Amino acid sequence: MKKRISLTLLVAAAYLLHQDFWNWEKIHPLVFGFLPVGLAYHVGYSLLAAALMAVMVRCAWPEDLDPAGTPPAGQDGSKEDPT
Repeated sequence: MKKRISLTLLVAAAYLLHQDFWNWEKIHPLVFGFLPVGLAYHVGYSLLAAALMAVMVRCAWPEDLDPAGTPPAGQDGSKEDPT
């Protein structure tokens, strides 16, 4: 239950961070001398979102969805689709 609440709070925080209204009117300062601050913010946000998805897959993936020892479709050497 703690894990579920923690992940929910992380997703809510990421959602709130996505609403970057404070950067809408800003062009300066330029990050690395050429990148507008709003675009640099979204680069960082995209990295955060990717890391959050990796954490969610690692921590919240249903165990009954992929039974242990079952290879993904097409990786067991057969040419047929198992479905």
